[in-house]
Amino acid sequence: MALEAEQVAACATEPIHIPGAVQGHGCLIVMSPQLQVQQASRNCAEYLGIPASRLVGKPLCECIGVEHEAHVRRALDARDSRQRAGYVGRLAVADGRFVDAVVHRDGDTVLLDLETVPSGTPPSFVELFPIMRSLTASLPAAGRVEEIGEIAVDQIRRLTGFDRALAYRFDEHGNGEVIAESLARADVPSFAGQHFPAGDIPPQARALYLRNHVRLIPNVDYEPSPLEPVLDPRTGQPTDLGNSALRSVSPVHLQYMRNMRTASSMSVSLIVRNQLWGLLSCHNQTPRFVPYEIRAMCEHIGQILSLQIEAREEATESTHRLELRAQLVRMLAQMADEPRGFVAGLLQHPDQLLAFMDATGAAIIENGTCHRVGDTPPEDGIRRLAASLDERRLSEFHTQAIQADWPAAGAGFGESACGVLAISISQLHGNHVMWFRPEVTRLLRWAGPPDTHAEPVEVNGRRLPGPRVSFGEWKEIVRGQSHPWRPSEVMIAGEFRAAILAIVMRKAEETAALAAELKRSNHELEAFSYSVSHDLRAPLRHIIGYADLLREMDGAKLDERGTRYLSNIGDAAIQAGRLVDSLLSFSQMGRAQLNLSRVDLASMTAEIVAHLRRDAGSRPIEWNVGDLPTVVADPTFLRPAMQNLLSNAVKYTRGREPAVIDIRAEQTDEETIVHVRDNGVGFNMKYVGKLFGIFQRLHRIEDFEGTGIGLANVKRILERHGGRVWAFGEMNKGAEFSFALPRIAATP
Repeated sequence: MALEAEQVAACATEPIHIPGAVQGHGCLIVMSPQLQVQQASRNCAEYLGIPASRLVGKPLCECIGVEHEAHVRRALDARDSRQRAGYVGRLAVADGRFVDAVVHRDGDTVLLDLETVPSGTPPSFVELFPIMRSLTASLPAAGRVEEIGEIAVDQIRRLTGFDRALAYRFDEHGNGEVIAESLARADVPSFAGQHFPAGDIPPQARALYLRNHVRLIPNVDYEPSPLEPVLDPRTGQPTDLGNSALRSVSPVHLQYMRNMRTASSMSVSLIVRNQLWGLLSCHNQTPRFVPYEIRAMCEHIGQILSLQIEAREEATESTHRLELRAQLVRMLAQMADEPRGFVAGLLQHPDQLLAFMDATGAAIIENGTCHRVGDTPPEDGIRRLAASLDERRLSEFHTQAIQADWPAAGAGFGESACGVLAISISQLHGNHVMWFRPEVTRLLRWAGPPDTHAEPVEVNGRRLPGPRVSFGEWKEIVRGQSHPWRPSEVMIAGEFRAAILAIVMRKAEETAALAAELKRSNHELEAFSYSVSHDLRAPLRHIIGYADLLREMDGAKLDERGTRYLSNIGDAAIQAGRLVDSLLSFSQMGRAQLNLSRVDLASMTAEIVAHLRRDAGSRPIEWNVGDLPTVVADPTFLRPAMQNLLSNAVKYTRGREPAVIDIRAEQTDEETIVHVRDNGVGFNMKYVGKLFGIFQRLHRIEDFEGTGIGLANVKRILERHGGRVWAFGEMNKGAEFSFALPRIAATP
């Protein structure tokens, strides 16, 4: 849960890093890089015995003494002073009092915190070391992050003396969950296992936790001490106090503490992978000051805890990644060995596909086909999500609440698909693999209702929304969410995507290589066919010529058998010549260039039919020619294709009284389709696959003459036009041959 949007936005605009004042447990001096005082908090008079107005413009040595200034310079010269606060030491100030001096460098500004030292002897290393030794000795035995947190908060509470110390982590929405708690007494209210809304810590406060890892508020009712002058004289702007431990606190946060019945607090940042992972937070019902030495020890505990959290999270995720990667290797092996393609390999092992991402449903969209496995949303919802991913050009997407995070894409998704992880598996087409997780209903315990607010708070003339009033336990049932996708799962899904793209690329390269080899072989075959057919024509003409001469000169001397042999020689040579001519035409059809133009099919068909009528003589043939359109084609190529289909119809209707040949056409938005039907001998559809192959015949040559190349030539012609050809037949009932040409604009 979070504060309402407008309230969060209003709180986020409060410039808490430039409050222009400090808390009362110390004073602040703002200096130039040369250590000349530019500003001083008003309470400097209390600590240094010099009014703030008299400090401004003076060198630091005149304010705290030459010896103390030397300590400040040594701290500034330390290697890490630009990144971290430099501890100057314990300095003697007015009236025999001491302060802990801490210096910060922020660009061209140097901040010197002079913090009060409580009475009594400060804790020594001998006192603090056993605590740290106990902490470091206990951590290796702690397995879970929650157990580490319990050890840390217990030690911090004992070190600081606060009533309550707790550790909480932030979720992806910024809400805090208490994972460990230590209480000083039984009457201290417990927040163990409860959640704090993200609005309790606005974004600018989270940013400051990354800059300054320890934040102490000893007394919620302190009197702020303003800087004098209010603005930096060099820039005319407010001074950034984000690195100062004394920085004054937002009135909104102070009211928040009062509502929580907390008089003092301290926070220690938990930084994991350079992000604010969570906080160690301490509360007390009465004012409580924590000396610098103890705070430094708490900061060190926070650093140790942060490293332990990062190590354990990384170890857990690393182990999970290795398990997922082992599954990935097995899946890739199955996909690579599947001759039907990687999708078939995935679908062949559906349980493995689901277990891979711990999902209850999965979907694969490949080239417009949607394959579903397990419990999935409806197909139209899956396609809508895929279209949304393509529109946003998302190669990877995951959510545990699709209907809340992306309502348009998740419309219609039910309880079975609250969580979605999707990857794109094509760089050109809308192909995706998706996994789905069902709804998991959760009961969340909140530290008070998030929407109970106090009266607005006045901050520098602005009225900001007041903080929450109630911190009593408030329960919420969360629906519409699945278990979240782990970082290791998202990472391995990305590797899975890369592997599939590599498989697709490899297959494409293999196909391209095969296509190139096939193209080369086809060119060689066409060249061979052309050469052989061209070179055979002369010898065949010689055979026919010499056979004719022999018949004329010595035909009278031959007996009946010799005359028959001589006639067979001539007929065979003529048939071979026709075959050579067909081969030559077939090879030319694959090599010649297309010259497209508008072709009147009706006129071309009429000429071919007239020619076939003359050749048929007195044969009774009934020609039924319908309306034929104009098409875009190369007439030199299209004529022999049409000639072949019509002459075949004439040939295979031999013996029919009468032969009936129908020619008709139809048009779709994409194609012009022409049908040639006859009532001839037909063919067995069992062998239709051989019909358009070269030298393939479905009838004996003794019954019907031919070379076996004509229909192969028709197929080649149509395919070169981007068209197609097919046939249907029944034995002794006739056949129908059809071809389609694309309807494209003709080139004049």
